[in-house]
Amino acid sequence: MANGQWYPPEWPDRIRALADGTLTPVSPRRAATVLLLKDTPDGPAVHMLRRRASMAFAGGAYAYPGGGVDPRDDDRLVRWAGPTRAWWAERLGVDEPGAQAIVCAAVRETYEEAGVLLAGPDAESVVGDTTGADWEADRAALVARELSFAEFLDRRGLVLRSDLLGAWTRWITPEFEARRYDTWFFVAALPEGQRTRNASTEADRTVWIRPAEAAAGYDKGELLMMPPTIATLRQLLPYATAAETLTAASGRDLTPVLARARLQDGEIVLSWPGHEEFTKHVPTAPTTAETTGGGPA
Repeated sequence: MANGQWYPPEWPDRIRALADGTLTPVSPRRAATVLLLKDTPDGPAVHMLRRRASMAFAGGAYAYPGGGVDPRDDDRLVRWAGPTRAWWAERLGVDEPGAQAIVCAAVRETYEEAGVLLAGPDAESVVGDTTGADWEADRAALVARELSFAEFLDRRGLVLRSDLLGAWTRWITPEFEARRYDTWFFVAALPEGQRTRNASTEADRTVWIRPAEAAAGYDKGELLMMPPTIATLRQLLPYATAAETLTAASGRDLTPVLARARLQDGEIVLSWPGHEEFTKHVPTAPTTAETTGGGPA
C-alpha cells in the first residue's frame, strides 16, 4: 500500500450494501480520545499505543488512549475544576450530563490506558506518581467497570481538572461500520511528576513520538493508522510546544467529520469532508481481489 491507512477488508461490501439500501446504520456510541503531549528539545511529542495484531478492530494500528463513555458518569456530579459543565456542554454540542460524561471518559481512559491522571486534591494541583499497588487496584476496577470514575474520584477525594483538556476535533465512524463511535478528540499535556506506561491490555507497544516523525512513518507505509489518527497528527505540526497546542484548541471547529459514500461514474466514492487524502474508489461490484481475499490497497 502507498501509505499506512488501515482499510478493513469488509468495507467494500458494507459500502455497497449501504448504497443499495440493504444496510441500516447502527447508532454511534459516544467516546473520547486524548492526544497526550510533552515537550522535548525537538518540539512536542505525542503518546501513542499500537493495538495488538490480534484485535478484531484495527489490529496493529497506532492510536491514542481512548474509549467509550460510561453512562454512569453522567448522573452523578463529580468534583470539578476548570470550565463549567455548561461551558463544556456548549463546546461539545451536548447537554450538561453528556458533557460531564465525555470529559470523564477522556480523563478515565487516559488513566486506564496510559497511567496518567488529570486530577488532583484541589483545583490547582494534580496527583503525583500513580504506580503504587493501591492505585493499580483502582485502575483495574475502572477497566473492569466495577468502579465508576465518579466513585473513583470520590473515594480518593480528587478533583477532575477539566482545565487541563482542550477539545480538538470530533469524528464519527462511517455509517457502514458495524461498530460506530461518535468520538471527541482532546489534547492535554503530561502533568509534571507523572509518567506514562503501557497499562492497556489492547496494546503491545507504546511510544512517545513527534507528530512529524509519526506522519512520515505513515506516509512510508511503516506505521498503520486510521484516518482520524493521521489527520490529527498532521494538525499538530504547526505547534512548537504543548502549551501552544492547548491554547489553539479553544478555536478549533468541532463540526463532526463523517465519511460519505456516493455513486459516481459507475463506482462508489468514499470520502471524508475536508480530508481528501483518505478518498477511496470502490467498484460497484466485487473485484477479483476482493473475492480472493485481497481487497483494495
